[in-house]
Amino acid sequence: MPSSSVSSRDVSSWDEPEDLAARGTLIVLSGRGEHGGVYERFGRRLAYDAYRVRALGDPTTDPAVLEQAAKLLADESLPGPKVLVGSDTGALHALQLAAEQTAGVDALILAGLPTGAWRAGSWEEETAARTACPTHQGRLTLDPAFRRGALDETPESLPTPRLDLVRVPVLALHGKDDPVSPLNRALDAYDGHPGVHTVAFHGGRHDVLNDALHRTVAATVVLFLERLRLSTEAPELPLIAEELA
Repeated sequence: MPSSSVSSRDVSSWDEPEDLAARGTLIVLSGRGEHGGVYERFGRRLAYDAYRVRALGDPTTDPAVLEQAAKLLADESLPGPKVLVGSDTGALHALQLAAEQTAGVDALILAGLPTGAWRAGSWEEETAARTACPTHQGRLTLDPAFRRGALDETPESLPTPRLDLVRVPVLALHGKDDPVSPLNRALDAYDGHPGVHTVAFHGGRHDVLNDALHRTVAATVVLFLERLRLSTEAPELPLIAEELA
């Protein structure tokens, strides 16, 4: 069984099973209203495939998260390749770290890249926009550490996506039915960048890592990670908009 622990208030950790060698490290930057523990299901699933996962908080409300991420990237005790995973506004911050050529970043996984403002009329509307998974909807509803209404906020300090400065492979994951960040706008943001491989999920909502198709999403992530590991150099992945059921 993979180990699971929260090493501090801000970092949630999931490690590979004791009888397997670690195959790499994923460092997750949470989105608006979230904390690292929200990604427990994702972390456990990737840990079963022998990838270590370190999930951090929301950089938009705690800038120290970015310093934490940089320290984890520089931590030689964590196995490579090291992949930054960002969800919602966390994707923008992950992009910023890669664009600044932060040491240790071997690849990016961007989920639900935000492309504009959105407003929810109620908590039920927000949860439905975030995920079609009733289990995750229930978790968010009962989570006292989760900040409701955060998707309505568009922080002024958000970094501008600079994919042209990114020199590592990028896997972009997006829900085809994402009402917060419509797919066509996300594809426009990725268009023209040959290092980006995009995958759109039928029925997928905004929090694609924690959506109803989370198993398919996790499998897509593992395939990307395995391809990354097998490459002697960072693979040049073409821009391909795939749609998965």
